[in-house]
Amino acid sequence: MGATTPRQPLLPERGSRSLRRARAAAPLIAGGRRSLGAFPGLALAALLTGVATLLGHPMPLIGAPVIGIVLGVLVSPVPRRLPVLRPGIRFTSHTVLQVAVVVLGAQLSLRQVAEVGMSSLPVMLGTLVICLAAAYVIGRGLQVDTDLRTLIGVGTSICGASAIAAVTPIIRPKNATVSYAISTIFLFNLAAVLVFPHLGYVLHLDQHDFGLFAGTAVNDTSSVVAAATSYGKAAANYAVVVKLTRTLMIIPICLVLAAMVNRPRQETDDADDSAAHRRVRVTRLVPWFLVAFLAAAGVNSAGWVPPALQAHLHGLATLLITAALTAIGLSTDFGGIRRAGVRPLLLGFLLWLLVTVSSLTLILLGP
Repeated sequence: MGATTPRQPLLPERGSRSLRRARAAAPLIAGGRRSLGAFPGLALAALLTGVATLLGHPMPLIGAPVIGIVLGVLVSPVPRRLPVLRPGIRFTSHTVLQVAVVVLGAQLSLRQVAEVGMSSLPVMLGTLVICLAAAYVIGRGLQVDTDLRTLIGVGTSICGASAIAAVTPIIRPKNATVSYAISTIFLFNLAAVLVFPHLGYVLHLDQHDFGLFAGTAVNDTSSVVAAATSYGKAAANYAVVVKLTRTLMIIPICLVLAAMVNRPRQETDDADDSAAHRRVRVTRLVPWFLVAFLAAAGVNSAGWVPPALQAHLHGLATLLITAALTAIGLSTDFGGIRRAGVRPLLLGFLLWLLVTVSSLTLILLGP
């Protein structure tokens, strides 16, 4: 019997059905791997969320979201040492929070959104102008770098890390400057979540006034939602609308900054190229969850959300907010806060204090 040639495995030819199937399955496989990679961090956030929820029932004045962020801060050294936890924590702190905001939108009507947005404009614009002017004057007095004081001022006056992310491609600061600004903003977000509800009780603010206060005096969406949720359902709904209306202020701010940066300094091709790269695309400045929030409110306005479902939606939103705040606590970078130095932290503190006082003053003096 003659020697036989070993059979070689058949490889799919280019353009064959097997190759096409393999290529089509590649994105699904990659997505599955990303999901599995996020699981450890999701599991840790879920565990702490459960603990915070259990502790929140006997302590309603504090609330599960505030307890969640405190637990997250206490456990934050763990993900610093275990990078495998970070993808899931990042997903929970961003995407889960955005979904929670959309769920809150399903409990409101478009008429309520419009009325709240318009009525909050005097306080919102007042605090915005005061904070931006103070950032320039105080920042220069403290000799804080121009880019850093711009980022801290915009972040404090509008929407925290989201505003910093929107402004960064325009002014092009150093990576370390962005990190310092975000660390500074985060520190006073945490302070607002812990302090503002108690301040509201001391001043006897009703749900409407506290929602307006939280929506205009707290910069990051997550912290606004956390502080207002711990105060009450009505305060949370009002604060979210105020905050999302305030978020839109990033559009004119970015356009103004882009115009300032793009002023012709020299007639060179390089300058033209730089200006072209720094043009602002307005559509990219509007977050997707704001559009989804309005869509959810529209669905509710049409009567497509049954009343029996409303209570469950509020409970779901609170649970998602607690999970997101827990993940934000887990993301705490004390090293970044320490590296930011004293002067940026002092600037951030003074702006935070000024916005707090000006917001309360405008609310208490208003009609």
